Amino acid sequence: MFNISQVSKQTGLSSKTIRYYESIGLISTPPRAENGYRFFNQKIMDELKFVVKAKQAGFNLDESKQLLDLQRAEDRISGDVKALTLHKISEVEERIAQLNSMLTLLKGLADKCPGGESPDCSIIDSLADKCVRE
Repeated sequence: MFNISQVSKQTGLSSKTIRYYESIGLISTPPRAENGYRFFNQKIMDELKFVVKAKQAGFNLDESKQLLDLQRAEDRISGDVKALTLHKISEVEERIAQLNSMLTLLKGLADKCPGGESPDCSIIDSLADKCVRE
């Protein structure tokens, strides 16, 4: 059994985050001692580590809950897990495309600007022009 500070150290999550995950039902409810302190067993520790890894892979809390529920289910269908993952891949690819578009725009703006001491700024002018047209 682990106390919340031990769990925090082992998972890299703050105590506040761990309590939040408990409050939203993301992880199993840890048993409490007579003094009200939570004690975490290995099962809950594993759930938290699972959520941390899911978060690192880009899954949000709702998706992490879905994955954790699937992980807990003995009758899970791996196709459901794959579908969730493929959906996340699609979202990441879309976000990368958006970021690449932003990068191209910013580089174009920076290339147009001579910099220097003049108050004239082609970046400001371009952004103002784009805002007026939109």
